[in-house]
Amino acid sequence: MDRKHKIFLFSRLDEDTIHKKAYVENQLKKKGFSLTDDYSQAGIIISIGSDGTFLQAVRKTDFRQDCLYLGLSLKGAHGVYCDFKYDELDVLVQTLKHPNLEERRYPLLEVTINNHKPFYCLNEFSIRSTIIRTFVIDISIDKLLFETFLGDGLIISTPTGSTAYNKSVRGAVIDPLLPCFQVSELASVNNNRYRTLGTSFILSGDRKLTLDIQQEGNEFPSTAADNEALGIKQVEKVEAVLSEKVIRTAKLSDNSFFEKVQRTFF
Repeated sequence: MDRKHKIFLFSRLDEDTIHKKAYVENQLKKKGFSLTDDYSQAGIIISIGSDGTFLQAVRKTDFRQDCLYLGLSLKGAHGVYCDFKYDELDVLVQTLKHPNLEERRYPLLEVTINNHKPFYCLNEFSIRSTIIRTFVIDISIDKLLFETFLGDGLIISTPTGSTAYNKSVRGAVIDPLLPCFQVSELASVNNNRYRTLGTSFILSGDRKLTLDIQQEGNEFPSTAADNEALGIKQVEKVEAVLSEKVIRTAKLSDNSFFEKVQRTFF
């Protein structure tokens, strides 16, 4: 069997999840699927857990561009990324066996800190003050200094990530068919010296966002890519663009983005 038909299973390492992963593996083998312990040799990567596990699966397998990612929920409910349920494995099997499986493609955010090697986010990149005080960020769009932000931090989210951390701070929910990304404020302070929009704003995928962190007292902000903290000791500049890379997943009859939003939040 060639690589594109091999399956790699990703899960958390707690005892219960490992037990359920073994069950899924056994059932897939019974249905004639080939599994591998090497994600680089797989054509299909299945996360077993929650949407958070899906994010980890994508990150830990290096945002593969030549494979399909699927999410299998253990909690009995679908998610934004989990289209299948543990207790309905037959639906997953039928999907995998479909001869003309269609794809959905979710955009990635490409982030560079201090001109180092860029990394990717499927949901969002966030930067926050780690001390009990606000900090100052010069926000530029392309080469225009757009505003100087004073507050707790910023969230830069993809369209699919717009339903996560971004939504909790009243950011807009964005259709993934729109090539764009969103910037949302965390507790901005507006006074005679500092003035921001005071609301989220959406940038075209052709734009480049630059954050210059003013260093006085702000050298060590907390940064995170999706649900993983970054151990970066000092942040001076952050650059973000919409990547040309995408995450490929299955296109089903009932998993359009807004059907996912509806089943998650209503």
